Amino acid sequence: MNEIQAIEAAQMKSELDQFKVGDTVKVHFKIVEGKNERVQIYEGLVIAMKNSKVGKTFTVRKISYSIGVERVFPLHSPRIVKVEVVRPGKVRRAKLYYIRQKIGKGAKIKELIIKKSAKSAAALVTGQES
Repeated sequence: MNEIQAIEAAQMKSELDQFKVGDTVKVHFKIVEGKNERVQIYEGLVIAMKNSKVGKTFTVRKISYSIGVERVFPLHSPRIVKVEVVRPGKVRRAKLYYIRQKIGKGAKIKELIIKKSAKSAAALVTGQES
């Protein structure tokens, strides 16, 4: 059993991007076309995260030409260059499958507004950091 755990530990990424269900993300994914490699950006809403450890996956949903498209990405895949959070979302569920039936404004997720203290906000305005 230790051999399996050693293989899994070697395949896991050490620095993970911090995102959760409800966030709008840009997934930078490496595509191989023949001899060429390029990075393709897939932007959408994270509607689910499943499993744990090496097999952890997340599902991203986007609307492309008025058709909903979902793609499942393995979190620890070497093809994922980075996951960039565009907009943090405020949700109260672990799986957002109900978004599939929603259209237009009904499919929107509230944005999570991170409150900063007045002192740190004033420091940002003046350009000073403490």
